[in-house]
Amino acid sequence: MLYAANQSVQGAKKDDGGFDGDAPTAILIEANSGSVLFEKNADELRAPSSMMKLMTAEVVFNAVKEGTIKLNDEYRISENAWRKGGAPSGTSTMFAALNSKVSVSDLLHGAIIQSGNDACIALAEGMAGNEKIFAADYMTKRARELGLTKSTFANSNGLPDPGNKMTVRELSMLARHIILDFPEFYKLFGEKEFTWNKIRQQNRNPLLNAMEGADGLKTGYTKEGGYGMVGSAVQNGTRLIVVVNGLEDPEDRATEAKKMLEWGFRNFETRTLFAAGQPVGYAKVFGGESRSVKLSSPVPLKVMVQKNGGDKLIARIVYSGPVKAPIEPGQKVGVVRVWRGPNIAMEAPVYAAEAVGRGSTMRRAIDGASELVIGMFRAGAEKL
Repeated sequence: MLYAANQSVQGAKKDDGGFDGDAPTAILIEANSGSVLFEKNADELRAPSSMMKLMTAEVVFNAVKEGTIKLNDEYRISENAWRKGGAPSGTSTMFAALNSKVSVSDLLHGAIIQSGNDACIALAEGMAGNEKIFAADYMTKRARELGLTKSTFANSNGLPDPGNKMTVRELSMLARHIILDFPEFYKLFGEKEFTWNKIRQQNRNPLLNAMEGADGLKTGYTKEGGYGMVGSAVQNGTRLIVVVNGLEDPEDRATEAKKMLEWGFRNFETRTLFAAGQPVGYAKVFGGESRSVKLSSPVPLKVMVQKNGGDKLIARIVYSGPVKAPIEPGQKVGVVRVWRGPNIAMEAPVYAAEAVGRGSTMRRAIDGASELVIGMFRAGAEKL
C-alpha cells in the first residue's frame, strides 16, 4: 500500500505570469534542493546530441573515484575512434592522432572542453573494449543506478543513432549529480580552452562568456535533436541548472538558456519548509507498540519559491506501508514530495525520528485483521 500524508504550505501572493519560453523542451532547477522552478515537456524523450557526453563523463568520473581506472592511464586512439570521431569525421574532435596514446585526464579535457567525439570513443574502447558494450554495460547501467529510468544510449558521444534518447529532466538530474558529487571534476566544464596536438580550441559553451557566474556544462546539436544546452550558473550563493533542447538555431539555445537562468535568479529565493530534525509527518505502523512513527529529515528541507509571489506548495509523504515494527531511529521510511501546481518541485527522503518496538501479540493480531479487511475492500473496489 502507498500512504500519503498531506500538508499544505502557502507562500506569499504572486503574479500569474511565469516564464515564457520558446524551447520545445526545457527545465530549470535549483541545484542544492533539486527544486524545479520551470518545466516544459520535461519528460519528452529526444536525441540529446553531445549533451549525452555528460553520461560518458560521469561513468569515467565514477570509475576514477572507485579506483578502477586512473587519470594517468593511457588509451590508444584506434582507427575507429579516429575515423568516426577524429579529424576525418568532420565532427567535433580533439584532433587526437591515429594510434597515439592519450591519458584519461587529457581525454576528459578533450571530451568536455572540445566536445571531442574521438575522445569519447577512446574512453569507451579503453574501458569496455568497444562502444556498444560501453553504452549498454557502463552508461545504461550507471544511469539506472542514478535514477535515470528513461535514458537510452547507443554510443558514447551522442552522434546520430535512434538508440540515443534522453529527457531534459534526466539531463538536469545528471548535471546536478555531477556538480554535487564530483566538484573536483566539475571544474573542467568551466575551462575556456584546451590545446591538443598543437590545436587550440575554445569551450563551446557560449554562457561562459555571456553570463555572470556561468561555469558549465555542455551544448549539443544533431539534425534529429536540434540545438540544445545544459547550463549552470551561481549568483549570490544560489546555483541554478537549465536544460533546453529542440531549438532550430544555435543563438536561440544560448539566448533561451541565459534568459531562463536570469528569470530564475531574479524571481526565486530559497525557503526552508522543515528544519533539520523537525517532524515532517507520520507513517502508519504495523504490529508496533505505537500505531504510528514520527518522520523527519537530518538536513533542512528547502524549496525555491517566488520572491514576490504566493506559490501554493503541497507536501505529501509517500511510503509503502504500514511500516512493520520494530523500527529503528534513522530508518528510511519514504520520501516527502513537494508539488508546485501540477509539477513536483522537490523530493527528499524522510526517516524514522524515533524507535518503535514490536507490539504485543494482541496488537499484532488486531493490525493483521485490520489490514486483511482493508485488503478485501480494496480488492472489491478494483473489481467495480
